[in-house]
Amino acid sequence: MGISVDGTRGGSHTRPMFTFGLGSGGLDPLILLLIALAVEAAVGEARFLFRVVPHPVRLIGGLVGFLDRKLNREQRSEMDRAVRGLLVVLFVAGLSLGVGVGVAWLTQTYNFAWILELFLVTALIAQRGLYDRVRAVGVALRDQGLGEARRAVSHIVGRDPDRLDEHGVARGAIESAAENFCDAVVAPVFWYVLFGFPGLLLYKAVNTMDSMIGYRTPRHRAFGMTAARLDDALNLIPARLAGLFLAMAALFVPTARPGAAFKVMVRDAGKHRSMNGGWPEGAVAGALDLALAGPRHYVGESVADSWIGDGTARATHRDIRRTLYLYVCACLINGAWVAAIAVIRFSPSG
Repeated sequence: MGISVDGTRGGSHTRPMFTFGLGSGGLDPLILLLIALAVEAAVGEARFLFRVVPHPVRLIGGLVGFLDRKLNREQRSEMDRAVRGLLVVLFVAGLSLGVGVGVAWLTQTYNFAWILELFLVTALIAQRGLYDRVRAVGVALRDQGLGEARRAVSHIVGRDPDRLDEHGVARGAIESAAENFCDAVVAPVFWYVLFGFPGLLLYKAVNTMDSMIGYRTPRHRAFGMTAARLDDALNLIPARLAGLFLAMAALFVPTARPGAAFKVMVRDAGKHRSMNGGWPEGAVAGALDLALAGPRHYVGESVADSWIGDGTARATHRDIRRTLYLYVCACLINGAWVAAIAVIRFSPSG
């Protein structure tokens, strides 16, 4: 695997680091990615570790929050705030890209530096973390009542939990599983496969900025515009892949409808207020015969979006369980395409 005779640096016979051809020492990046997916699925967020070591996303979020407080002043004009928001995106994205390149350089240069990269990739993919949070909502809804379910769902959705009934809580959890399958699983893997760790870290930085400042509120409409648009661009392909994987996963889920998943996804994706969110949500709605999105209440704001899907809006904890079954199958499909590329790469003709 590219270990040189002195055991300290990768030799010249190493395989490409990324699809576009940098060298790697010690471990092929696609194998590293598959190991990271397996480790994260087994151990989840490893919260015990991140009580001691700051999580990379928390570091990025802390920097974005600081810049938001310092540069996004209400007395400034919309144009001024938009320019400052653009500069924040360029700075945070450039810094993240630089750190990513540095980590990749270590991996390419020193054989055992892949351990650091493996740790970071595992931390930046959240397939198990998302599963656990959505499952907690379903368990609370089934066993602990509406109050606990509202508290659980408030950790994964932005809407006003006090305005949610049992069905609204269930829909919120299901929609979060669908949308975040793209943001937390498919997109990080996609950008890592294309550009290695720099691509993954850049994506997570942009996604974090979007989640913090990419809102249409008076405070962030101008300042967060660049972050929101860049996040839309980076999710353009991954969101459609996420919908495709969820529709394919319906083939393996009892009572799910793969044909309807494809149909609703293609037909209703454009109804979502996000240019990307409707693809995975449409696939889930069609697969499980649900109606998702629709009118929603946020703190200080209500939206009257169209429904996605032809099924029932009266989702329950049983539908959350079905969604998680679908989600696990989709995660396996997401890993399978990485494995397929790895097989092609390692084949004699690859």
